[in-house]
Amino acid sequence: MTLYDFAIAPFADFAFMRRAFAGAGILSLSACPVGVFLMLRRLSLTGDAMAHAILPGAAAAFLFYGLAILPMTFGGLAAGVLVALAAGAVSRLTIQREDASLAAFYLISLALGVLLVSAKGSSVDLMHVLFGTVLALNDEALLLIGAIASITAIALLALWRPLFAECLDPSFLRSVSNAGPLAHFVFLLLVVLNLVGGFQALGTLLAVGLMMLPAAAARFWFRDLEPLCLMAIAIGLLSSYLGLLASYHWSLASGPAIILTAGIFYAASLILAPRGILLSRLKPKRHLTA
Repeated sequence: MTLYDFAIAPFADFAFMRRAFAGAGILSLSACPVGVFLMLRRLSLTGDAMAHAILPGAAAAFLFYGLAILPMTFGGLAAGVLVALAAGAVSRLTIQREDASLAAFYLISLALGVLLVSAKGSSVDLMHVLFGTVLALNDEALLLIGAIASITAIALLALWRPLFAECLDPSFLRSVSNAGPLAHFVFLLLVVLNLVGGFQALGTLLAVGLMMLPAAAARFWFRDLEPLCLMAIAIGLLSSYLGLLASYHWSLASGPAIILTAGIFYAASLILAPRGILLSRLKPKRHLTA
């Protein structure tokens, strides 16, 4: 087998492979920078909770419209926003912290969503909702992911400074600007939007993987925000490409193959990157000099 047959022919010969890579690649451009901000704000597990929060809305739409993309998208978006607002309200009106209320809503949402899908659909439908079908993306799904990526890019450019300041020192941002609450709400909306986009390709259980694993891996390479985002995007794109290749040549499930490839990048970065386990231990420690 030549290099062309292994690395290029699957995408050159089959339209479903090109669509899958286009969908996962656009999602990487959009979701990976959002994952970087989630990581820097120490809200990584919030992304996982929100990924499951969209499930009841998507499942409710499935009951009425089947696997139609737009109803499931709007249903998931509505459910995600509702859970985010409810978790925030609980944390402000009670003694419970936001992470605890998100965990509660996440468990309720997951159970309710699985119950709703199981009530009408088959095990195949449930697997589609939970794990996605990246190899079955159509033009409508690609347009939806592209629209989400465009909205995300515009919003991040507009809110770059407030989001960056909130990552460094939220109290300072509140003291000098009133943009903090707005930036926080818009950012949560971007998280939900990208998870809804990822839901189409990777399902609710794996959508957060392409958002967080490249961001976590990039953290071992760079400190500054811009290189972090670019590195996360690069890892997301490579994970999508190599994961799809692995799924094609070895008959693996495509979504899990993409996420596991991102996990391999994370493990390699953890060990080999300048800020990873190995090289950080080999660097000589700095001492004060006269």
